[in-house]
Amino acid sequence: MKTYLYLNQLAVLFLFLCSWQETTAMLMAQQTKGVSVPKLENPVNRQYLQHNLRKSHPRLVLNSAIEKDLKRKIKSDPVVKNMYGAIRLNAVSIYDKPLLERIQTGRRLLGVSREMLYRVNMLGMVYRMEKDPAVLKRLNDELVAVCNFTDWNPSHFLDVAEMSLAVSLALDWTKGDLPKATEELAIQSLIEKGIKPSWPGDGKNPDWAYGNNNWNQVCNGGMIAASIAVAETVPDLAAKTIYRALDGIPHALVEYMPDGVYPEGSTYWEYGTGFSVITIAMLESAFGTDFGYGSFPGFKDSALFRLLCNAPTGWYYNFADCGDRRGFNGDGILAWFAYKTGNKAFFEEERFLVPVDKMSKLERLDGSALVWISQYREKDDARLPTAWKGDGSNPIVIFTGEKEDPHRYYFGGKGGRGSVNHGNMDGGSFVFELNGVRWVVDPGNQDYNSLEQTGFDLWSNCQGCERWTLLTKNNFGHSTLTVNEELHAVDGLVTIKDFNNGKTPETTLEMTPAFQGLLRSAQRQFRKDSPVSLTVEDRIEITEDTKLVTWQLTTTADVELVKDGAVLRQDDKSLKIENLSHPGLSMSVVSLYPAPLKLDRQIVGLKRIELRIPAWTVENKKTSIRVRLVEN
Repeated sequence: MKTYLYLNQLAVLFLFLCSWQETTAMLMAQQTKGVSVPKLENPVNRQYLQHNLRKSHPRLVLNSAIEKDLKRKIKSDPVVKNMYGAIRLNAVSIYDKPLLERIQTGRRLLGVSREMLYRVNMLGMVYRMEKDPAVLKRLNDELVAVCNFTDWNPSHFLDVAEMSLAVSLALDWTKGDLPKATEELAIQSLIEKGIKPSWPGDGKNPDWAYGNNNWNQVCNGGMIAASIAVAETVPDLAAKTIYRALDGIPHALVEYMPDGVYPEGSTYWEYGTGFSVITIAMLESAFGTDFGYGSFPGFKDSALFRLLCNAPTGWYYNFADCGDRRGFNGDGILAWFAYKTGNKAFFEEERFLVPVDKMSKLERLDGSALVWISQYREKDDARLPTAWKGDGSNPIVIFTGEKEDPHRYYFGGKGGRGSVNHGNMDGGSFVFELNGVRWVVDPGNQDYNSLEQTGFDLWSNCQGCERWTLLTKNNFGHSTLTVNEELHAVDGLVTIKDFNNGKTPETTLEMTPAFQGLLRSAQRQFRKDSPVSLTVEDRIEITEDTKLVTWQLTTTADVELVKDGAVLRQDDKSLKIENLSHPGLSMSVVSLYPAPLKLDRQIVGLKRIELRIPAWTVENKKTSIRVRLVEN
């Protein structure tokens, strides 16, 4: 694979040196990990920029027509008016903050870059709407401060990308109004601290340029913004950088195929997809086209994935390195999909209308998001499915109740493998909510920097790598099966074998690859057999190497072991766990608080319920483990 990508990159470089301005029609199908990668339109060269790049400013997200319409909507549209009020309030709060300094946290400057992007989105949008000289002065001071940094930390290029986007927006949204010295400083900073570090001296592309994760979306998006901002100063550099970005971005977008599941989880969807939609908005405002970006297979489908990962309790379905709970503000990234599809389900009107003084701090792209919030027109009010599955590299299944379900039923189950981006050894795991309680939990994510500061190797994902010692990452911290008390196979892909969305929806996962040959076969079935219950059935065939099969469920509820299973209690409610298949074996409870390792995330009350099945009890090498979770 590495050889292929290297050869592919050489081919792109050769085309550039000879005649890189030719379109990519001859390269319509590249292969990444066995997946055909559709290409974006890519006619970009110096001549294309000269003839097609909007000459007037603003041209990043905003243009004259969009701006005129937005000003009108702020006066006439209650949602737009309220959100602009929130942006204005956030902008005012920035005046009390000191200017940013180049202070790294561990190996990252990312917190500083993100704060700058937030400040520019708030202050910049207010300036475009009101042209207040005080706002312009603060933008000028912010720009001078960050552009005088020695660098934007190219060793962790996300930091450069987010800062480049921030400086590009600030420069574009104030074009002609800043002191000439500030403009020149910003332009040179974008070139020297932004774009040029993206072109390593060895002539190779950086890993993120053609990577299959959020780095691709974020870094290429930041470089597109910077290139548009400085196109008149360095047209050749700008053109080749945009060309590379449009050529490389599909390698990240294939991760949305076929159904829109973002394999890195819901909050990373917000990150990667957020940079995708602002990049699309910039391309459309600057060139009048997104080059096919927004219509890439599976991309728009991901809005449904994002929405269905919002559970009734306010928790996310927090698989992978995902945050736990969503905030109270409306989802500005999801609103882009509402704008593009007209689907009311993606437009969180009630949250956008929360009184501005009740909203929490806005997200760093919410200033830009005001543009597509203002462009939304309802065309469809599609009902959300109550049973849904999405395939791909980290497939998931979700069962819910109807919109007015009194029991607030929610189930999320997944396949996948540890080696997927931000993945865990959690194939076959699930979360479960009923009556406003999350009974079965995923341990979620934990802080990267605090781990890295200890020298912990968080990012290597070989079978024996240190990442898998953490409960948040390994199978011992998830509601799945474990064999012989060993880790899952890091590359053992658990897939959705079948799915039925009928009256009693059910799905079966093929789990055999997760067990490194320790089971001859393993299939896990989830079935919503009533509005208040879930049945989990594991059909397994053991081998001579099988010693012990452990059925696991992780919870923060209080647990009472009873004769035929266990009773969970939380928030004055209860749930019964019924052992339907092995009445001769009792469940047990293992406390995971405090967590076994000092570096583990400490989750108050976390525990693992186990049903341990010795291999010697399995007749004819086959057995079925059936457990039912039901309202008590």
